[in-house]
Amino acid sequence: MAASTAPTSQTHPAALPPSIFTLPQTAQLEALYTIIRDKTTSRGDFLFYSDRIIRLLVEESLNHLPVIPKIVETPTGATYEGVGFEGKICGVSILRAGEDEETALPKLFYSKLPEDIASRYVLLLDPMLATGGSAMKAVEVLQEQGVPEERIIFINLIAAPEGLKRFCGRFPSLRVITGWIDKCLNEKSYIIPGLGDFGERRYCE
Repeated sequence: MAASTAPTSQTHPAALPPSIFTLPQTAQLEALYTIIRDKTTSRGDFLFYSDRIIRLLVEESLNHLPVIPKIVETPTGATYEGVGFEGKICGVSILRAGEDEETALPKLFYSKLPEDIASRYVLLLDPMLATGGSAMKAVEVLQEQGVPEERIIFINLIAAPEGLKRFCGRFPSLRVITGWIDKCLNEKSYIIPGLGDFGERRYCE
């Protein structure tokens, strides 16, 4: 029996900007992506396995946040010299990509952010990065609220190289954590091989 020890469809991140980070490319991770890419996967399994990957992405993004020394007392009465996160963290989701019907450019329809968003570290969450238009619009909204570029970490499940280059070219100080870099965009700007419409597969039967 033959076993594959390395992913086969990952675009090598070395060819992309240094602000891009991927999850460790293990056989287990590729197995999870194989499940959610499969068009025959049930909605329940799609939810379960995509949520597993999302948890890994959030945990990895937390590794990129600054920490400060923190001393605590354990139940044994001893002290432990550890660390704590520096400042507050806020997760911001791009609920659905929206565009102006006349210009086809990204358009903001709704925004609700904490009043102190400018002083927080922001995890910007979007499952797919294709052309990068919606993500760039979201970053602009955050910057308008006073959030510095270097305090934003963009997290996504799957990204296209074209979108990554465009996004990172616009925001070079912003870090991107992606689970998988796919091959390319097709003529309709769909990610290939992709996984279809994430929202429809997650929320529609």
